[in-house]
Amino acid sequence: MIERFLKQTTFTSVEDYNKNLEFIIPENFNFAYDVMDAWAEEAPEKLAILWTNDQGEEIRTTYGELKEQTDQAASYLMSLGIGKNDPVMLILKRRYEWWVVMLALHKIGAIVIPATHMLTKKDIIYRNTRASVKAIICVDDAYVVSQIQAAMSESPTVKQYITITDHGKPIPEGFHDWQSEWQQAPKFVRPAFVNNNNDTMLMYFTSGTSGEPKMVAHDYLYAMGHLSTGVFWHNLHEGSLHLTVADTGWGKAVWGKFYGQWFAGATVFVFDHEKFNADTLLRQIEKYRVTSFCAPPTIYRFMIREDLSRYDLSSLEYCCTAGEALNPAVFDKFYEKTGIKMMEGFGQTETTMTLGTFPWMEPKPGSMGIPNAQYDIDLIRADGTSCEDGEKGEIVVRVGDRKPIGLFKEYYRDPELTREAWHDGLYHTGDMAWRDEDGYYWFEGRIDDVIKSSGYRIGPFEVESALMTHPSVVECAITGVPDDIRGMVVKATVVLGKEWKDKAGDDLIKELQQHVKKVTAPYKYPRIIEFVDELPKTISGKIRRVEIRKKDAEK
Repeated sequence: MIERFLKQTTFTSVEDYNKNLEFIIPENFNFAYDVMDAWAEEAPEKLAILWTNDQGEEIRTTYGELKEQTDQAASYLMSLGIGKNDPVMLILKRRYEWWVVMLALHKIGAIVIPATHMLTKKDIIYRNTRASVKAIICVDDAYVVSQIQAAMSESPTVKQYITITDHGKPIPEGFHDWQSEWQQAPKFVRPAFVNNNNDTMLMYFTSGTSGEPKMVAHDYLYAMGHLSTGVFWHNLHEGSLHLTVADTGWGKAVWGKFYGQWFAGATVFVFDHEKFNADTLLRQIEKYRVTSFCAPPTIYRFMIREDLSRYDLSSLEYCCTAGEALNPAVFDKFYEKTGIKMMEGFGQTETTMTLGTFPWMEPKPGSMGIPNAQYDIDLIRADGTSCEDGEKGEIVVRVGDRKPIGLFKEYYRDPELTREAWHDGLYHTGDMAWRDEDGYYWFEGRIDDVIKSSGYRIGPFEVESALMTHPSVVECAITGVPDDIRGMVVKATVVLGKEWKDKAGDDLIKELQQHVKKVTAPYKYPRIIEFVDELPKTISGKIRRVEIRKKDAEK
């Protein structure tokens, strides 16, 4: 499959990849037709999805069956008046239908807006208004349905509400019943014109670690940008059974459960569950013989707290991580217990993978890796000049005459915000890093997370990494607290392992402070330490340091 879209399909070194990665860009590329329907023609009996849930249910769908289902779904949506360029919001958790609906909407040229099931009435109204949402397709969850119904009177652009329920369950008032209606639609006829490459295919409201959510608009080539994610970063092949831990309302879902994996011809494994439990997840990997796994560092932190010798993880071939910076202590512990080296990657909702550790590289624990050859990555100082090796700067994408495949189009309906992030030939990520002499990048934190204390600039990640090497710490967040003398001081908000919780107190605080002084430069140690049961996070699993700072300010 990938030979249709790449001039060279295998690489043996960083130099080879950087020199020879070149995309073949079709006219009017559409992932649903050009990749998924092509697989259905070439290998109709090949397994595309293996879906299971915490109730023990299973759905196994081949590429051929998936084409039939997505054609039928596309016909049904068209019968409801949904067509090209119509924004459709999906709130489907990990329901199997999410994959079917995503592809169906691509087939009719509609704009997909995946969203989290945790949205409130206010959130839904904001999204409906900002994007002029025409239809909402949601899971039959009491909370989700109640928030959508509460938002109806203030959502005039929404014309259709569709819920996916189990057979026999009552349908909420005002909703279409997907289960009883979709298979009754007429035979699908592909529209005469679906899209060009520059049309908007997908939009995401960002996780919102600060401020109102931004709406990131992607074109149809964004899907192709994830070929590198699945084939080269995840190192997938046609025999792979890949599991990425991500809610479908987060951009990481299309990173790890959709585009790149199916470019590779892999099988997407889905575990639909209500509440994360490390033991349950490990049992799924063991039972179904998952070969490839990707999750944010938070998931790995909880996994290594289990006795991994109790699980048969011998099927695992490859493991990756992204979503936030990886603490080297987590890498080391996972490698010690499994023999697998985690391959880190970095990107944003606005991009595909921009930095990564590839199969032909040796990972450096805690490093994001090197630039993905489809992007021209640089580190710059505040004055816009390029940084030297070892110097901290902002990660930027240099954009020439042609926008890189995978980079977003714009912040939808917000040209001012777009210009703030993308100007003078540079897309500014807002993330800080430094580069070592081998070209590996090391994450420092968001620009607005940097702590200035007594004239020092302290990146939260370096202090978090030091704390994470102490056996008591499951996870932590470093923030700055205003101080009359130093300007700011470092504060650590810490989640302890269950066997350490009864030791929380002054003695452990002093022990942790001394530990940080030994692991990193002493001036970086946290002068304030607060123990909590959990850290505030976005649905994507990123720590909301802004929320910690806000609570501290209120105190």
